[in-house]
Amino acid sequence: MRFDEFQAYRQQQLAADPSLLDAAETNVYRALAPLRPEPADGDETRTAYRCDLARAWLRRYGLPEPWSRRAMVGRGVRHGLELLFRHLRATGARLWLPADVYPVYFELARAAGLDPGSYPTLPAPDLPSDPPDGERPEYLLLANPSKPLGRHLTDAECADLTGWLERSAHRRLLIDAVYDLDTPFAPGTRRLLETGRAVLLHSVTKGWLHPRSFGIVLLGPDDTAAAEAFRGDPPSQDQLRLAESLLSDHPDTPRQVAAALADRAERLLARLPDAVRAGIPEAARTSPGNYFFPVETPAETLLAEHGLLAIPATVFGDTPWTGSVLTSLAAPFAPATAPIAAPAAVPAPENAR
Repeated sequence: MRFDEFQAYRQQQLAADPSLLDAAETNVYRALAPLRPEPADGDETRTAYRCDLARAWLRRYGLPEPWSRRAMVGRGVRHGLELLFRHLRATGARLWLPADVYPVYFELARAAGLDPGSYPTLPAPDLPSDPPDGERPEYLLLANPSKPLGRHLTDAECADLTGWLERSAHRRLLIDAVYDLDTPFAPGTRRLLETGRAVLLHSVTKGWLHPRSFGIVLLGPDDTAAAEAFRGDPPSQDQLRLAESLLSDHPDTPRQVAAALADRAERLLARLPDAVRAGIPEAARTSPGNYFFPVETPAETLLAEHGLLAIPATVFGDTPWTGSVLTSLAAPFAPATAPIAAPAAVPAPENAR
């Protein structure tokens, strides 16, 4: 079932039976609209510089400021992937994508002329075992933390990724860290960056609730040939000024977002039947800022036996895993005093990065 098909199905179910517990909302912008910061009125003629924003981003995340030459400024993770995938196509690279995380990964890759391979992440990541293809460049995309796993990579999984890199000097990682709300980045992400063979993608999409406006692609030391594509397709001055305001005037917003999500997660877990709650992996239950909670039970069973509306795993991509994913974003898990924002006032849905 595709994402849009599931959303139509979800609305039908909720309309037919309002007593259902809705654990299938995915629009974090609607759920947390009161936390979304808006820039203060300023001089709209002032020029914001990409190099200054790159250095500000590096300082915030505790990364070396000399890396600013590799920190490409764009309009978010999706924009960054569009440009990177075109570069991979031009170099004849092979690309591996997670099969069950984000369907738009495949749409972007195919739009760039790539024919990506895939590997599953549910119920745990299982890296491709294909041998290296001679001297052909090979890239593997991963998310850390990952939806719908709802957790960061484990030490063992990071070791597996490092081992995958070590089997060929022509292998690289693409790390989508858009769901990482903490500073510095997670230990696993930093460990993979230390290999010198990883590209990191991040944005203000989740931490500041501003999708498709500003992001950074931190190229690896050997991936600088992709830089020209970013220089030729920059964000607008309005987007750059917005990013400048978010980073300087609202540095605490990601922490507030994480705290609000932790509160919602607690409310979701308290409403679940004991058997369902026990089936959620501890790492997902305790991961800061998480709002995805996988369970082995099929969505159809949760609906029939518990009146619980969950997301089938197939909504996230092509997967044989028959489990489902719960989310903590719907109105029943909001604090009682939180204002309810009108849907028309919120940005694009969750699947827009």
